[in-house]
Amino acid sequence: MLDSIRLYLSRQAGSLPRYLLEQLLFFLAGWVPTPLGIALRGLLYRLILHMDGVAAIEKNVRLRFASNISLGHGAYLDENTYLHATPGGIRIGANTIVMHGAVLHVYNFRNMPQSHITIGRDSLIGEYSVIRGQGGVTIGDRVYTSPFTQIIAVNHVFDDPTRPFVEQGITAEGIVVEDDVWLGANVVVTDGVRIGRGAVVAAGAVVTRDVPPHTVVAGVPARVIKEIDGTAMQERVVY
Repeated sequence: MLDSIRLYLSRQAGSLPRYLLEQLLFFLAGWVPTPLGIALRGLLYRLILHMDGVAAIEKNVRLRFASNISLGHGAYLDENTYLHATPGGIRIGANTIVMHGAVLHVYNFRNMPQSHITIGRDSLIGEYSVIRGQGGVTIGDRVYTSPFTQIIAVNHVFDDPTRPFVEQGITAEGIVVEDDVWLGANVVVTDGVRIGRGAVVAAGAVVTRDVPPHTVVAGVPARVIKEIDGTAMQERVVY
């Protein structure tokens, strides 16, 4: 029983005192609605995370390892978002919005040095999007993800048919999304991919290889269907 409790606590905060402090502040201020609650959290949460200037955190935002979270000036965390910033951390740039139900999860219990999530300024993470940062996820400025986007910087190894995949380890190469990229609804970006500046990924695409800058990609697996060169597309493919 004690071992289970220790394991639980080790996955919630950096130490028992930090866990108690964070949980106390969540109890006191995490549920308070209206702009009053945003102001209260903007004041109290500075004790547990790094905040440049003023950032807005709505009620019922779940934070774990808050000491590894950094919010830029004007950043906004909508209701029911979940940030788990196990060492490596989560950094969200100025004026970036994380919408309702989004999950940003580093989950670095394997002590991989590359694990992190970094998002630039003026970006938007859409409703119920999931970003997993074991291999490291770097997202640039003015990047928009539509609802239910998944950016997953980890993969299970399953080469040996005689062993369960959970015993075969993982790969975690990392994902980079450069500036001015738009990811449509339900896009999946797999580990090891770089999406070039100004690219557009159509709704429902599964990105398994690098995307050149200023192109539109679509399909499963995603492939280039257009270069962005100033001419209009004949049909709409992004939602």
